[in-house]
Order: sequence, then structure tokens, then C-alpha cells
Amino acid sequence: MSNIATPDHCVADFCLVPMGTSSPSVSDQVADVHRMIETCGLKYVMHSAGTTLEGSWDRVHQVIGQAHTILHQKGVVRIHTDVRIGTRTDKVQSFEDKVAKVQQILGK
Repeated sequence: MSNIATPDHCVADFCLVPMGTSSPSVSDQVADVHRMIETCGLKYVMHSAGTTLEGSWDRVHQVIGQAHTILHQKGVVRIHTDVRIGTRTDKVQSFEDKVAKVQQILGK
């Protein structure tokens, strides 16, 4: 199976949920992760329920793994992460393109 390639490009939406922390707030953990994301070289956008990353399959998944490592190093013992990944083979479409298309349809 190691000879099967991964897609060249993907858009991934992810939300890390630290578990077993002393507070229901996760804003400090989100800030820790975003400091790393700002330096990773990928296109990204933070939103109210997570972060969207865009780039190569391998790099996007590496950054999500690094986000886990950062929080584990800060003492978070358990993390649950929801990830949604989109790929296309007919064209490269950014997350900005997707939003712009819907806004065009809405007449905005």
C-alpha cells in the first residue's frame, strides 16, 4: 500500500478539543496553536468553530499533528480532533474561491 500516493492538494477544517482541563475555555490553547500556524507557511483562516488549512496533503496533516504536540507539551493529556478534508482532481480550488463562489450566487 505504500506505493499509493496522497492527493497533491487539500483543504482541511479542524477543531482540536482539549479534554480534562481545569476550565471549559479553550482560548489559551487556540492561541498557542495559532502562533504555530502563523509560521507554518500554509494558507489558513480561523473561525468560531476551528481552523481551515490549505496546502499539500502531507504538510496539512503534519501541522495538525504539530498542533497536538504543542498542546501535549503544555500539559493537555488528551485531545479529540474533528477533521474534514476536501480534495479535487479537476482543479485547485482554494477555500477563498469556495466562499467567493457562494457570495457570487448570493449577489454579494
